[in-house]
Amino acid sequence: MSKTLVIGASGQLGIELVLALQAKHGVGSVHLADIRVPENEQVLKSHFLHLDATDEETMAKVLEEGRYVEVYQLAAMLSATSEKKPLAAWDLNMKSLLNVLEAGREGWIERVFWPSSIAVFGPGTPKKNVPQDALLDPSTVYGISKQSGEYWCRYYHEKFGVDVRSLRYPGLIGHRSNPGGGTTDYAVEIYDFAVQDLPYSCFLKADQALPMMFMDDAVRGTLELMAAPSDSIRVRTSYNFSGMSFSPAEVGESIRQHLPEFELEYAPDHRQEIASSWPESIDDIAAIHDWAWESRIDLSEMTKVMLEACRAKTIHTTS
Repeated sequence: MSKTLVIGASGQLGIELVLALQAKHGVGSVHLADIRVPENEQVLKSHFLHLDATDEETMAKVLEEGRYVEVYQLAAMLSATSEKKPLAAWDLNMKSLLNVLEAGREGWIERVFWPSSIAVFGPGTPKKNVPQDALLDPSTVYGISKQSGEYWCRYYHEKFGVDVRSLRYPGLIGHRSNPGGGTTDYAVEIYDFAVQDLPYSCFLKADQALPMMFMDDAVRGTLELMAAPSDSIRVRTSYNFSGMSFSPAEVGESIRQHLPEFELEYAPDHRQEIASSWPESIDDIAAIHDWAWESRIDLSEMTKVMLEACRAKTIHTTS
């Protein structure tokens, strides 16, 4: 039986990917690893490994013995948290990736997925419709680690034939887990506040537009990328990956279409500086051309789904 391993399975993206992989391959075919035990009961139906992704010796043992067809290496410290702990962020983000790439070089893994981010762009990058080959100009520790990771991925593919694939994720919005210290976390938190009839104080400016994507689109796109024939994957750093772009004010207005009394305030903090360095929108024509990527969910549809899901979660928590 072919097996898939998700490292960093307790995170926002990890939980969603595990659920999708379970549905696609079966619970027994999916293994998960993290230093934290996932709280999702369905996720824990798969085999769980307590694993520090920076531990080279333990990682090598797990990956050599596991002989996984696919490994999704998601372990990372996100943007806002990385600015507070720069050396720890670099250590986690780089060591975890290199440990998996080395396993690929040894031939223990057939395919590797590693997420990059729009954080690789910066002040010198165009603000709108950023092309695939745009200047990478990161101004954060997280972005620097993602830029370096992209080049490591390309190096291991070109030098050792490792089939590693990557996407530059925009801000990801989902409802099955709490956000984990990113600059776009407001777009998750805001829905929880809205369904509880609480005002929300946003840490970004009202008009700060950023690339975003609903989690269902992100997971579907990730699995489509991994299922594509190797010879169709022409970008071995990381693909631009686009869903929608919006500002906090636009999210607030979409919520008011359902909850007219919702109050949204603004108190920009240190995360605003990070957001200001990122583009407002990106061009993902390479992904569209190479593996037929197509986003499906817009802001209006996402808001409807998020409000319903957050309302159901609130009822379950208080009952």
